[in-house]
Amino acid sequence: MCGRYVSTRSPEDLTGLFQVTARSPDLVLPPSWNVAPTDPVWAVLERADRESGVLERQLRALRWGLVPSWSKTAGGGAKMINARVETVAEKPAYRRAFAARRCLLPADGFYEWEPVPATGTAKAYKQPWFIRPLDGSVMAMAGLYEFWRDPAVTDEDDPAAWWATCTVLTTEASDDAGRVHPRMPLTLAPDDYDSWLDPGQRDPHALRALLATPAGGRLEVRAVTTAVNSVRNNGPELLADAPGPTG
Repeated sequence: MCGRYVSTRSPEDLTGLFQVTARSPDLVLPPSWNVAPTDPVWAVLERADRESGVLERQLRALRWGLVPSWSKTAGGGAKMINARVETVAEKPAYRRAFAARRCLLPADGFYEWEPVPATGTAKAYKQPWFIRPLDGSVMAMAGLYEFWRDPAVTDEDDPAAWWATCTVLTTEASDDAGRVHPRMPLTLAPDDYDSWLDPGQRDPHALRALLATPAGGRLEVRAVTTAVNSVRNNGPELLADAPGPTG
């Protein structure tokens, strides 16, 4: 799975990297070294302008944890942070979004955890690993998004009436990341952004063919400080190498 990641690039950088044509200049998300479920995250997607009908590539903030449009409550969103690529086209929670509401979720890299058993007087713990492309390039994680109408808000024009949420597609980890965790996020190459984001592309086989392991498997995988284990911690110091054994 992908349960935490790093996203520090500015909206200006993302606009250039993903050839965004529409974004609100007032929309700002701070850099995060510990993006967690239910956080607002940057997403690149394509939608028609409400007035002109012209298709735009937009940079938007979405809530991480997908809430299907038909859901009665938003309570399950925090558990739907990942969608398995093997079943995404069939699962009721994801199939409509996979057909027409796909996005890219930019990341510097992601975290996975490896259980470390107790030894002697040392307690068992979970060792976090940071995984990123070797060349430091942005990871364009494949995602889906949905809009959910909150029935508790009576005014449909109230921004609070609508939730825009997203999920990250994952696959089996068969490269360096696989020794830490059996699942990993899927990414797209720049040449495939257009096809993935195009809401008119509906062929599930063609869509799956666009998906790839991050950086073609050329990844840096290194142990980092356990401070990242708490969502309350956030800062570049979380990427510090884990301390070596003592004694």
